[in-house]
Amino acid sequence: MSGPLRAVIADDQALVRTGFRMILSADGIEVTAEAADGAEAVAAVRSTRPDVVLMDIRMPRMDGIEATRQIMSGGANGTRVVILTTYDLDHYVYAALTAGASGFLLKDVSPEHLVAAVRLVRSGDALLSPTITRRLIERFAPRDEAKADLHRDLSELTPRELEVLRLLATGLSNAELADRLTLSATTVKTHVARILSKLGLRDRVQAVVLAYETGLISPGGPSGTT
Repeated sequence: MSGPLRAVIADDQALVRTGFRMILSADGIEVTAEAADGAEAVAAVRSTRPDVVLMDIRMPRMDGIEATRQIMSGGANGTRVVILTTYDLDHYVYAALTAGASGFLLKDVSPEHLVAAVRLVRSGDALLSPTITRRLIERFAPRDEAKADLHRDLSELTPRELEVLRLLATGLSNAELADRLTLSATTVKTHVARILSKLGLRDRVQAVVLAYETGLISPGGPSGTT
């Protein structure tokens, strides 16, 4: 990633937007636009093409979940969404992830953590650990046969890549994957990158979601099994 990091801030409270803008600007992150509701956020993304959107969940006219869904389904051109909220509730997190968000933070996050999170997501990483994602999916997501049919391209994965995806979906880190499979960390990173590329996924969290939706791993089942 080259060039300055560019962000849009979407929140219905002006003071919150001002605070986030000050924190990001102080660290050299360019705030290209502010939005007071989801509809404005969608328009701002389309006009300014930011790297990251800080998206509140509860906003008038259009909430952050629907705004995220529209941004990610409308050709996001690399834009990532981080959900920011005062509500630490599992169903909000799950809704955000399935809408396409790459992370979730509470609004009381420290300035340092906020900046680090924005930079992490821009680099292509997911902000929410696969372990937490697995807990959410096991609670909220039954297998989706329609999506399973849509992703029959799992057959494009090699046996080793399929094994890596299955283990990744249980919440293992790259280091843990390397240890489990007796591979180097570099080889594991290569496998994960190829899996994401072949399946058209943005990050590891999306890979975990897909593994459950396609039945590769079953909610409540033993780790690493179908």
